[in-house]
Amino acid sequence: MSVDAPSREVPAPLVEGTSRRPRHWGRFVLPTYSWLVIAYLVFPIVVMVIYSFNRVTAGLQLVSFSWNGFTWQWYRQWSNIPGLTSAFWLSLRLAIVSTVIATILGTLLAIALVRYRGKRFRGKAGFEQILFLNIAAPEIVMGASLLGLFVTFNVARGFFTLVLAHVMFSIAYVTVTVRARLSGFDVALEEASYDLGANPLDTFRLVTLPLIMPGVLAGALMAFALSIDDFVTSNFVSGSSAPFPVWVYGASRVGTPPQVFVFGTAIFTVGIVFALLSLLVSKRKV
Repeated sequence: MSVDAPSREVPAPLVEGTSRRPRHWGRFVLPTYSWLVIAYLVFPIVVMVIYSFNRVTAGLQLVSFSWNGFTWQWYRQWSNIPGLTSAFWLSLRLAIVSTVIATILGTLLAIALVRYRGKRFRGKAGFEQILFLNIAAPEIVMGASLLGLFVTFNVARGFFTLVLAHVMFSIAYVTVTVRARLSGFDVALEEASYDLGANPLDTFRLVTLPLIMPGVLAGALMAFALSIDDFVTSNFVSGSSAPFPVWVYGASRVGTPPQVFVFGTAIFTVGIVFALLSLLVSKRKV
């Protein structure tokens, strides 16, 4: 007597166009949210760039948010507003000087925080907390405290006090950025340089600095951006030397000239160029 083998059910073929996995709408939420945030951040900049080409039909040469036609007039007359050009060049010099000083000091400080610990760097934990407090503290607190310091010691407010203030709030950002780059640094490369007869200065110049250069450039760009658009601290310590943001704030009370949008477009364009150059350097170093 033969026993029939148990029959196996053959699964029905999948209907064409269907998927085994249910569709998850959540995967579209995060990209959509990200693009909305990017659009929210970029929209004011796009408006500034567009209206820097807007024609003004009224008698006063002030920004008009009704589109009156395309013109290159404000780019040809970029230096026609008294005080605006000098305020812009002051901000540019201030940003360059403070960025160079803050980058040098912040890089050396980051190296010290990574290399030395224990008895070789007493108070390291407290120093790190001061750096983060510098980043977290409101600008108005720093500006008011610096103003009180300069008044107490009878220091004339001007370019010198602006440099001191900008270097003070930029060092922490440079230090944190360079320190993140140094966290994965291989010390054996420096030891190999010493074994080959290089002195500490040559080792830093030829081995250490090229390897951490992407972090240094990123910190420098951040310091430059913080300096070029700072208003709160600069308003406290500028005195009669008004940087570009302080000048624009004063002009906005009576009306903003279209040349302000021209300078803003130029600053944004230069920032994009430097960011792309930094990205290229970072990719070459990787």
